[in-house]
Amino acid sequence: MAQAMQVACRRKGTHMQLTTDALLESVQAWVEIESPTNVASGVNRVADHAEGLLRSMGASIERTPGVDGFGDILIGRIAGEHNGPGILLLGHMDTVHQPGTFAFRREGGRAYGPGIYDMKGGNAMAFSALAALQAEGRRPRLGVSVMMIPDEEVGSPTSRAAIEAEARRHRLVLVVEPSGEGGKVTIARHGIARWHLRTIGRPAHAGAYHAEGRSAVREMAHHILALEALTDHARNFYVNIGTVTGGTHENMVPAECRAICYALVPTAREEAELRAAVMSLARHDPDVTTEVTEGLGRPPFSKTPAIQALYDHALALSREIGFEVKGERVAGGGSDGNFTGALGVPTLDGLGVVGGGPHTREEYIDLAWLVPRTRLLMRLFETLGPGVAGL
Repeated sequence: MAQAMQVACRRKGTHMQLTTDALLESVQAWVEIESPTNVASGVNRVADHAEGLLRSMGASIERTPGVDGFGDILIGRIAGEHNGPGILLLGHMDTVHQPGTFAFRREGGRAYGPGIYDMKGGNAMAFSALAALQAEGRRPRLGVSVMMIPDEEVGSPTSRAAIEAEARRHRLVLVVEPSGEGGKVTIARHGIARWHLRTIGRPAHAGAYHAEGRSAVREMAHHILALEALTDHARNFYVNIGTVTGGTHENMVPAECRAICYALVPTAREEAELRAAVMSLARHDPDVTTEVTEGLGRPPFSKTPAIQALYDHALALSREIGFEVKGERVAGGGSDGNFTGALGVPTLDGLGVVGGGPHTREEYIDLAWLVPRTRLLMRLFETLGPGVAGL
């Protein structure tokens, strides 16, 4: 597919027109490179594709080799009209779908494919918006650092430090994760907390020598009940023990049990509440020990006046274009925007596609929104700068 097709523009006279068909071609090019997180070669093929597009726009490239079996981190820097801290544009290249799960297809007003909604469609839109500016001989008002992440779907274990370091050097962050609820923009996200629990008891024959055993499973059952009792739906505070493994045979007192606690924590208050509970789990059997290890998580971030100003600016631009974003959204799922927003860097998330079915075989995008939301991204790049949105 030719580069001109991939940037999703059509030339009309001297003006570049974004079209649905051209944007869909761009989306398809991203989607057809299958890239589950655990297949670094696939993720790196997406990085190759993204790097080629960025180089065609004159971006300088920084590519950090992947570690721990993950793909590379890619950054493309595009100069703006103003010097100084600019815009960090965040996207991720990995998906949850293993190769061959299902294929790209278009049906009526929708297109389907692995990662098309989460979040290759948003990546394609952002790259097309930047390419359209470049093709018309214009630059973003602020410099844009396009940062592509290889491991977001598993919590960004190898990327978080780099994301946070970049965020601290930038004025604001735009995240092209998919929109929610038919087109809302994400102005805050709940956090995610994970804890790994292990209980260690004493094995014994469950018949003749049962009294000599100390059940790790029974101790874990007490912990499960205590932690899940923290759930408070009114606060959007959900604590779930999603996996439990223990014991080796039905006629043996189980000597070990493991469980993973996954929690949605809307604010730092709930995050601290869960931490305190995990670290002070009651010991019901004095002969059974409990080990707790913190797992990967994402901190919550809340709307600030600066984020409100960014949203208001985006809303005004959408009306100027001829549509209206559907409102503000506090999202339950995590993104790399959690890291940047928690640092206090103004972060506007959910600027990508409209669609649904994330992480399913029916993942789709609504084609009617490709052009207007790409134009919104283009206008954000054109207008965000000193004196706008409280910057």
